[in-house]
Order: sequence, then structure tokens, then C-alpha cells
Amino acid sequence: MAADGRVVCFGELMLRLTAMHSGMLLQERRLDCTFGGAEANVAVSLARLGWPSALATALPSNPIGVTAQDELRRYGVDTDQVHLVDGRMGLYFLTPGAVLRPSEVLYDRAGSCFAEADPGLIDWDTALKGAGRLHLSGVTPAIGRKAADAALRAVQAASRLGVPVSFDGNYRGKLWALWDGDGPAILNALFAEADVAFADDRDMALVLKRDFTTADPRERRRLAARAAFEAYPKLRVITSTFRELSGVGVQALAAVSFRRDGRETLAGPLNLSGVIDRIGGGDAYAAGFLYGLHTGCDDQRTLNLALAAAAFKHSVPGDFNMATPDDLDVLLSGALDVRR
Repeated sequence: MAADGRVVCFGELMLRLTAMHSGMLLQERRLDCTFGGAEANVAVSLARLGWPSALATALPSNPIGVTAQDELRRYGVDTDQVHLVDGRMGLYFLTPGAVLRPSEVLYDRAGSCFAEADPGLIDWDTALKGAGRLHLSGVTPAIGRKAADAALRAVQAASRLGVPVSFDGNYRGKLWALWDGDGPAILNALFAEADVAFADDRDMALVLKRDFTTADPRERRRLAARAAFEAYPKLRVITSTFRELSGVGVQALAAVSFRRDGRETLAGPLNLSGVIDRIGGGDAYAAGFLYGLHTGCDDQRTLNLALAAAAFKHSVPGDFNMATPDDLDVLLSGALDVRR
């Protein structure tokens, strides 16, 4: 894909409150405050990689919302479609994992200004003017009925305007359980508009109501990709990662992509020891993949960049990935000595 316009991301930016020093939530009675959210993470990562990005969202018209908007600007994300409105900021609390204790996320975003925003808040004809892509994930429709309607409006507008859509399945069972939305049906409608899907066999099993059970994880993804191409005529490429965990801080990460014409590309695995923070790793992967696509890289280079971006994110705290293209090349080179 030739370079063409900014990537517009649509989703909720939240305040992230993290337990200190890998302790249990409120064990030290202090929390580390940062910002994060799936689509915002992609926008920041793309901007750090040097590709123009924007976030379309609603934030509260109070000092927290303004600070969140300023944080996006600090990393170079276009905030013209950030709307400051009445209401509260969505929150999520993170208890970081350690040793054999997995990380845990607690959401407090019901009734946030984003969740309660009018589905017509974003003027998509304006927001997508000159854009090269719309990106969103399954987190957004899981927030509630209004957010789901807004996500559907966004992809329908992109389709009408001829703007490609990328969609990350990102199924969030805890969020869907809070309201009576039909998650599989809504996600199915969003996948149907995408030309690039970040999804694995579990996502496809959910939305297509198919069983891809087999012992080989790569074969499961291959079968799921074939089913996805049959179900979604617009889909050009589907990609996902493989993760093997020996402990919370010791992991191995690989990736695979499939094209409609049958081409299959594999990258990794990369061995990740001493993981600092894996939250946002999938978003970093998506950003790296989109960066490769939009800068005209071949399939192998694109997948290598995506995997490197995901791996780099595991080395930094917070939701946002700080990697530059040079950082990714150094990671892929295997150089571990001090850079002077």
C-alpha cells in the first residue's frame, strides 16, 4: 500500500491507575497515573514511528480531560477531533503481574463521557477528509450501546468515503457482560468493513460461530483466516501474534499474517525476558503493522516491524509505546550492548 494520509483512530482514552512496584492494588495506597486505551495507544505509537495519526474521541471538559488531550499532543497525535464534553473520564486499574501471578485489569468506565456521547458526535466527513485509514477495535463497541452505534457509524462512513478500515478484534468479555449487546453480531458487522484485521482463531470462532480446534496454533489461525476471507469480501490481510509464557516476565512472541491470495508470512519468535509491561503490546503490534503497510514495506518487513514494535512495548511501562523506527531496527538486529 502506498503512503497516503493519516490514520484516524476512534476510541476511548482513559486514565490508567497502576499499583506501584508490581504490588497488589492499593497495597501501598498509591497509584501511578498515566493515560491509555487501545485506539489511543495505536495513534501514539504511529506518531512515534513518524506516521501521521489522529484520535477521534470524547474527553471530559475538566483539567483531567485537558491534560489527556495535551498528552496526545505531546507525542504528535492530531487532536482536532477530540471533543471536550460534560461528564467523567473513563478509568482502568491495573494490578501488574509478577512471577506466576498474572496481571489483572479492573474497568471503571461505565457512564464515562465517551460511553454516554451521542453516536453522532464525530462528523466523519470532516474527520476522515484526506485520511488514509480508519482504525478501531472491539473494545469500543463493548463499552455500551451508544459506543457500539458510534463504531458502526464510523466504519459505515469510512466505507462510503472510500477510506480503508483496520479492525482489531480485542474481545473484552468483562465489558460486554455489563450490558445486553450482542457482541458477536456487532463485531461481525465491524469485521465486515475491514481490509486489515488483527484477529486470531478465537476471534473468528466467536464472530463466525465456527470451531477451529486443532493442536497446532498456526494451523488454527490458517483455518480461521480462510474462513474470514470467505465471510468478509473486503478483507485483504489478517494477522495475529503467538505468545508462549514460562512466567509473567518470561515470554516468547511470534507473529503470522495471511493474505487473500494465499500468501503466508511468519516472524519470530522473539524471547522476552524481564517483561516490564505487556499492556498495549497488541496495540503496538497493530501500529507497527500499519506503519509497514503504509510505508510500502513487503510482507516480511511489515511483519518484522510489527513484532519488533510489540516486543519493544514489553520493555517500557505504561500503555504507550515509545519506539522509533531506529529502535525497531536495533531490536531486530539483536544488538544488546549499550548504545553510545
